[in-house]
Formats: sequence, structure tokens, C-alpha cells
Amino acid sequence: MNQVAFKQSSSDLPVFPDHLSYMDGCLELATSKLMGYDTLSDFEKDLPRINAYNHLALLEEPKNILLLDDNTFNNSDYIKAWKCIMDGRLFSEHLAAGEGTRLNLGTKYLVNVQKEIKISESNIPGQTRCNPSDLLPLSLGVRHMLQYAYDIYELSKFLGYDPKEVLSKQKMLIVLNEDTADIIIDGFINHRFYGFARQNVLFMIQEAYHGINLENNIVFYDGSSPKRLHNHGHIAIEQTMLNQIFYITETRSQNYLTCDQFGDLLKQMEIKISYNIEDLDYLTGSIDPEGLALALKKSKEGYNLLMEVLPNHPDAPQKGGMAAFDPILGQDVIIESFQLNGIQNHQIKYLNKNINYYPNPYIAWEMVKKQGLNMHMAVKGGYLYFQPVIGDINFLVKTALFSRKNTHPINAWKSAATTPLAVSRMHMQDMQKGFKAYARVFVA
Repeated sequence: MNQVAFKQSSSDLPVFPDHLSYMDGCLELATSKLMGYDTLSDFEKDLPRINAYNHLALLEEPKNILLLDDNTFNNSDYIKAWKCIMDGRLFSEHLAAGEGTRLNLGTKYLVNVQKEIKISESNIPGQTRCNPSDLLPLSLGVRHMLQYAYDIYELSKFLGYDPKEVLSKQKMLIVLNEDTADIIIDGFINHRFYGFARQNVLFMIQEAYHGINLENNIVFYDGSSPKRLHNHGHIAIEQTMLNQIFYITETRSQNYLTCDQFGDLLKQMEIKISYNIEDLDYLTGSIDPEGLALALKKSKEGYNLLMEVLPNHPDAPQKGGMAAFDPILGQDVIIESFQLNGIQNHQIKYLNKNINYYPNPYIAWEMVKKQGLNMHMAVKGGYLYFQPVIGDINFLVKTALFSRKNTHPINAWKSAATTPLAVSRMHMQDMQKGFKAYARVFVA
């Protein structure tokens, strides 16, 4: 694609077998890109142009968005979707490494509204107004995991399956950061993995890296710079490195999977879903039957990635990943906001919703393993960091974009402005029939 990318692997090894090779690759790319610049501040001024999508001037409105409506699915489609879950053939990925920088409260997974946020009841949206002190005293991440377990538990009962047996079949990956991984893993242990089987709950700690500096024409990692995560695309890259993914044993030790073992696990899965911890819609429904049914249908047509898009609000347009048609590639694509080089929010007709479905997930994983991802760049606090994006997998595998007949704007807890909505959704979550009872089984 248009951005600098790493060399394709010529063997069965990943393009980046380990973090050291990844760091070396980043430094090599940075050295190439900084050639001719005297300072990072000069380079930063050119970043909108450097990061810009190559075919930006030629882009058109998306042409092939699948619109889901009442006629898209029949009962058989839904039965296949439910069976995928009941049989343990759905792999879920929960991205919980992110720091709530705009909330200034640390790792979002650990944020507990009842204990850490002062908000008046009068600020909560009217129809779901509540006293925040009446919420269950649970962090966002605990709520996230409980909702997933609760939804599968309730669905199993409805379909006549043994809920405990179904929960024991579920396989998932929890992506954490270095600073809070131990706290969150201890929470999983203490909460008995929310009903899931210990050995099927996999963890990966996303590595953070020092920034790259430029002094006297020398490009180097600056040990005095803060360590930062290399965006969500790095999660996909790290999953292909050797010995990064582990589960917790009965003795609380970490048992690592080899790269091939994780690949073999993905081969057994029909679908992988990647969830973002800040999605507030998730708190009252973590399983989307339409999205899952569509992913299973498109799998038969050779698609390996489905990305949901939403129409941008005409009166209050948001920035985000833009859906567009690239006439050079002959396909619809998703382009990150920092690649848009001057395109205004109101010019973005469709936004990516930040939930991805991967039919036959081994295929996308293998493509990232062999080719890596496009390596976009950012200057933060005076240092250079890379920021690959997970959505760029749409350039590696056959991808479909879909939307819905009745849709609404993205509901995500990103800043203080959306805290009232977050509290409202947590209240709605607590009010679900049987949710508090399920939560109390695992969380004292």
C-alpha cells in the first residue's frame, strides 16, 4: 500500500519473530523517513502529507456497502450463528490495553465510575437517570467480561444447552498493557474467569516502546522518552510473534503458546470478533446475531474480514476511519483519520464502527504474520512513534463493509463528554433481568 511497510517474510517465521526485530525494523524505517530533516519538529509539520493515503484525490463514496435489513437473514442463518457460539467456534478478542488519556483515569479497563468519577444524577440522560452511587461497584473491564459471559449464559439457557458447558468451550484473547496486566489478571483469577474455562482465556501483554529521536543527523531510541503503545495495529503484529500469548495455570504461572499453537487454535475457529473496551453498546448486548450471521454467510464467499460502518451524523459529523471507494484498487476501503490530510468531518459519509469480524481468522492472522502492516507515524511529546492500525488488514484480505437499515451514531466512552452516557448504559446493564445475580456469583 501507500505507507512504508515491512519486508515480507520469506519463511515460516513471522516478519517479526520478536520485539527486538520489530524495534530494529521501526528504527530502520524511521532513519529512511527522517533523511533530509534537521529536527523532528520539521518532520512533524510534514506528517499530514507523509501519512496521507496515496490515492486520496481519487477516492469516491463507497460503492459496495452491504445494507442489513429484515430480509437479509432467515431462521437458518440465525441458527448457524447461535450454533457457532454453542460449539465454541467463535473466538473473541478483547482490546483492553488502552489508556483513557482523555479521561485522565489510567487504563480504561480498571475505571470504576462509582468510585472514581464525580457526576451529578441530573447530568444522566433522562430516560435512564440514576444515582451513580447505586451502580454495581464494577470497573468497565469487569462489566465488559461479565456482559459477554452473561449473554452467552442466557442464550445457552434459551436454546436448551447447558450454560456452564457452553461457557467452558469459549476461547478468547485479552490484550493488556504492561502497567496494569498483573492487576487485571489477578481479577480474572479472583473472579473465577467469569465462568469461562481458565485454559481458554488467553492473555497477551502489548509491548510499549520508547520514542525515536533525531539529533545531529543520528536517529535513535531515546531512553529518556516515555514508553507508548504502537496503536491497535501493533496488537495484530504482536500476535504473530513467538511466545507472546499465554494462559494462567492452576498454580498461577504463565503457560505460553508457541506461534504455531496459536495459529492452530485459530484454524479451529469459524469467526473471530474483535471488541473494543470503550464500546458502550456492548454493555447491554455483547453478541450481535446479525453481524455474526453475516460473517458466516460471507465466509462462504471467501471474505476474511467484515467491517461495520455507520453514516456520519450530518448535523454533528465526527472524525474517524473513513469508508471510501478506491478506483485504483477497485474496492471499498477504510482509511484512518490521520491519513485524510485535510478532509473535513462533514466530508466523511461513512465511519468505521471499530468492531471487526474475521471469518476463518487464521487467514488474516497469517497475512499479518507474513507481510506485517503499513507503518504510519506520529510525533508525540517531541518523539517519533509508529502507529499501525488494525483496520489496514482490509488491504491484505478480501473485505466487506456493511451497515444497517436502522443505525445510530457511535457510542463510545472516550472523554468526559460521554461519561453521562457511560453511566446511563451501566445502569441499563445492571437492570437486565438476572445480570446482578450472575455478577454476584463471581464478584463479591
